[in-house]
Amino acid sequence: MNKQEILKHVDHTQLKAFAAWEDIVELCDDAILYQTASVCVPPSYVKRIHDTYGDEIKICTVIGFPLGYHATAVKVAETAQAVQDGADEIDMVINIGDVKSRLYDKVEAEICAVKEACNGRLLKVIIETCYLTEEEKIAMCRAVTNAKADYIKTSTGFGTGGATLEDVRLMKQYIGPDVKIKAAGGISTMEEMEAFLEAGCSRIGTSKAVGLVKQEMEG
Repeated sequence: MNKQEILKHVDHTQLKAFAAWEDIVELCDDAILYQTASVCVPPSYVKRIHDTYGDEIKICTVIGFPLGYHATAVKVAETAQAVQDGADEIDMVINIGDVKSRLYDKVEAEICAVKEACNGRLLKVIIETCYLTEEEKIAMCRAVTNAKADYIKTSTGFGTGGATLEDVRLMKQYIGPDVKIKAAGGISTMEEMEAFLEAGCSRIGTSKAVGLVKQEMEG
């Protein structure tokens, strides 16, 4: 798999709290130049990106991020605003406390509510695997499948751990046939990206991919 093929699966990401508009412009310009799948950005930048770039770029944003314990109504409102602002893809964080309380039906219902608010946009559900047992991961595969989300996503990148190949293989075993996998968190080399794609991922969330290609070209 060559680098251009890998980049087509990358959500080029900038979610740092101190990201300024000039950082977002660089992210978007690079995403267009290197043809990444999307940019993944804070919700506050979605409208400005859409107004600046129009249909040149797919805009992904995050909901209930990064801890996931917002009330469902807040996540739904965030999602509706993001869609109105021009987001093409929504990456939501589940309520991890509800998972730990074994309230799996409640988590599923929340995903359904956010899915409805997406109004046809792609929905990726972040389950933050570093905090979950195998039983909980399997339960979330079922919840995401039942709620008809488009993707299950490993991590926010802000937890105690990121994506692992073991988690991707587990997800692949338990998700439904219409659910895809996004790996994110700690993926920092082209070799790792290729390994995750070969393991069954359709998307990779990383801030590193474009920089690696730039370094190679400059070198």
